[in-house]
Amino acid sequence: MGNNDSLPNISSKGIQQNTFDAIVIGSGMTGGWAAKELCEKGLKVLVLERGRNVEHIKDYPTATLAPWELPRHNELSKKFSDENPILTQCYAVEEATKHFFVKDNEHPYIQTKPFGWIRGYQVGGKSLMWARWTQRWSDLDFEANAKQGIGVDWPIRYKDIAPWYSYVEKFVGISGNKDGLPHLPDGEFLPPMEMTCIEKYFKQQTENNFPNRHVIISRTANLTKGLNGRGPCQYRDLCARGCPFAGYFSSVSASLPAAKATNNLTLRPFSVVHSIIYDEQKHKAIGVRIIDSNTKQATEYFSKIIFINAGTINTTLVLLNSTSNQFPNGLGNTNNVLGHYLMDHNYRANVGGSYDGFKDSYYYGRRPTGIYIPRFRNVDNDVQKDFIRGYAFAAGGSRSTGDVTNDTIGATFKEQLTEPGDWNMWMTGMGECLPYYENKISLSNDKKDEWGIPQVVIDCEYKANETNMLKDILSSGGEMLERAGFKNIYANDNNEAPGLGIHEMGTARMGKDPKTSILNEHNQMWDVKNVFVTDGACMASNACQNPSITYMALTARAANFAVDELKKMNL
Repeated sequence: MGNNDSLPNISSKGIQQNTFDAIVIGSGMTGGWAAKELCEKGLKVLVLERGRNVEHIKDYPTATLAPWELPRHNELSKKFSDENPILTQCYAVEEATKHFFVKDNEHPYIQTKPFGWIRGYQVGGKSLMWARWTQRWSDLDFEANAKQGIGVDWPIRYKDIAPWYSYVEKFVGISGNKDGLPHLPDGEFLPPMEMTCIEKYFKQQTENNFPNRHVIISRTANLTKGLNGRGPCQYRDLCARGCPFAGYFSSVSASLPAAKATNNLTLRPFSVVHSIIYDEQKHKAIGVRIIDSNTKQATEYFSKIIFINAGTINTTLVLLNSTSNQFPNGLGNTNNVLGHYLMDHNYRANVGGSYDGFKDSYYYGRRPTGIYIPRFRNVDNDVQKDFIRGYAFAAGGSRSTGDVTNDTIGATFKEQLTEPGDWNMWMTGMGECLPYYENKISLSNDKKDEWGIPQVVIDCEYKANETNMLKDILSSGGEMLERAGFKNIYANDNNEAPGLGIHEMGTARMGKDPKTSILNEHNQMWDVKNVFVTDGACMASNACQNPSITYMALTARAANFAVDELKKMNL
């Protein structure tokens, strides 16, 4: 039935006790949504999480600490940085958040080329630390592969997912403005957060100087007013520590509690999924084999349907490790597509500058978001000869503290710190990465992790289209600031490796043809109809929008399809 041979100490505890209607692998952004939808439809659901349990509020130990209450005032120790050269490249890792991140030695992997794999192994996954920016896709994105002959055509279009975007947004709570941009569709928004005066000025200048460029307030999963007992946001900008006010969306504060409220949820942390159990007589998956992360004991759980939401790379790792006579190269991998077409967003461009004006203006609170410049390249009449697709900018403007001279101490030092300094703008480009067959993950033939599972091998790089686009990101960003009268302008390539965008996707893509894709239009495996993949692994291209809202919408859509198919006895 599957690859049992390497597993000692299997404990089934009686098949009946370990049988559910559905199993969801992963409890993060999409796993929480799969659990919510399936539980609310009346299914008994087991959610498997490889990390520890995290309870809302109780397990946010640093959420309300002031800088002086943290060791080294929130700076990481040299020892921690030296021991975690990959993790510490992540912008969100600091003393107050490091407990939510996987350390470099805790789940090793092999880099054929540099790739920074940033993970959060706990109930809630990375939904506890995500950046919360949420932009819908449009048909500019869904049709691009087909029009340009890149990768495979998406099996869906905007009209297929639009109602699910709305469904998800109403529950998540997205603050934003209806901007009327066809290639960045409006959603179901709470009131937007306000731009600072320098951002409003930058918007005015940029839209006057460049009629095809728009500057909008970011659409963000921070609640500007209370929603379903959550929030509102307190403007503390400490989101990645966990929010005791539930001022932003995480599966711990929102989707998992909704699933739990049905009394249909069973949550099992410390459960490292080894593989999917495939029954060759029934031609379907019948369960999941796990290793308890603490005891190392193996256990099998059984269900009618399985949702794999372990995060792109771990999801595909599980599928590749699920071998059988029917699928010797991984579950559903009859076409050798599984593991290929890995993508991330190119975040290498950092642009910024200072501005002399608005000396009499300031702002209140620490807004936990920024402004956004949607894609303007290869849109409408803009045609670039050096690259296809496009990029967006995340940006923001704020005021620094006063200039402190090196020899100042005591009261004078404190006074200078409280004086406002110059206004500054920062801009970070987010470039689309094309799906390349050579960018892939595979399993090591000889190295295993501490749970006896092969280590993942990641082989990924940016290619000419991405590097040509990067040059344009740097020049267009600097050009916007220069035309708006900013000074001390910089435009830097930080040369960071793929992975550090933390938007890894692809490797088990959707498509129209079982010969060239792993999943159909419902995120259902072509070859194993009762297995669904709805996290980033399912993506056939990656556009230049922050992807989480698309993952969530696809998950809700697939879960509802799966329940309908169960009722029709098709699964």
